[in-house]
Amino acid sequence: MSGSARIAAVATYLPETIRSTGDTEAELRRLNPELALPTGLVRRLTGVERVHVRPDGWQTSDLAAAAGRRALDESPGPVDLLLFASASQDLIEPATSHIVSAKLGLDCPVLDVKNACNSVLNAMQVADALIATGQYRRVLVVSGEQPSHAVRWRLDDQQQFFRSFAGYTMSDGGAAVLLERTEAAGAGVLGSRFIARSEHWAVGTLPAGGSVNPHAEGGAYFDMDGAALQRAFAEVGVGLVEQTVSDLGHDVTELDFVAVHQVARSYHDTIVAVLGIDPARTVVTIGEHGNLASVSLPLQLQLASERGLVGPGSLVALVGLAGGISLGAMLVRL
Repeated sequence: MSGSARIAAVATYLPETIRSTGDTEAELRRLNPELALPTGLVRRLTGVERVHVRPDGWQTSDLAAAAGRRALDESPGPVDLLLFASASQDLIEPATSHIVSAKLGLDCPVLDVKNACNSVLNAMQVADALIATGQYRRVLVVSGEQPSHAVRWRLDDQQQFFRSFAGYTMSDGGAAVLLERTEAAGAGVLGSRFIARSEHWAVGTLPAGGSVNPHAEGGAYFDMDGAALQRAFAEVGVGLVEQTVSDLGHDVTELDFVAVHQVARSYHDTIVAVLGIDPARTVVTIGEHGNLASVSLPLQLQLASERGLVGPGSLVALVGLAGGISLGAMLVRL
């Protein structure tokens, strides 16, 4: 039994509460007056103007469930498998997918897929494989990202400010991608490829809750060497994207739209330029919405659809970048 997986629905949930980058820096200066923190640095280095903050009392699963409901409203029908895919989670046990499934009122197998900001892309890869082999017909991939709880507001020194920098650019949000079986030739997920350079795993961490720091001593905060992370991604490059597209019988110039995970405006612009992509075939989200981790790619795809950049038959590339580090590319015919 064979087939392929098509994207039946894409939905996101972005909290209405906004924290501007100016508000973030003002709060940091208020709480750390002795450090003389620089003004405007976050915006200058990343292009982030504001971030979304979850509603009071909401958990990661609530963000995922909100997006999941929207996807199911867009494409009603049974769900055979739910994959929760996120850098965030409600608890270490049980799998957050159980909690999301209960909130959605589903009755199907569940599974968590975790690979930092590539979690959704990897979950789509898993869903595609399971659908292609006939094990499931409709798979709902959901993500809830809640990095706001890991923002370090009180700092020991300026070095700690820079190592906590990533947290000041990250947004809370939810996303859902519903994939279903199709028999149409040349439609749906055409293929994907992933690589990892795991020797760089220590460059960026959230070291709490696991065996390394089980009781979150010192707090559960982002710790990242931003310069080292950028060097690592520069070393890997984005040749994987062109290779994946080429191996599937296409050329980058044929792409109607490219979604790239966005951690900073300058880095996004560099990737687009290296790939030779017309910027008009991308959607920039980093300024208005911040770094949404694994919610980033679904949001860009949704906005592209709403703006008429893509429609049925469009050829789309999804490009994922994640700590660890890993790089992924997926080619989809909508």
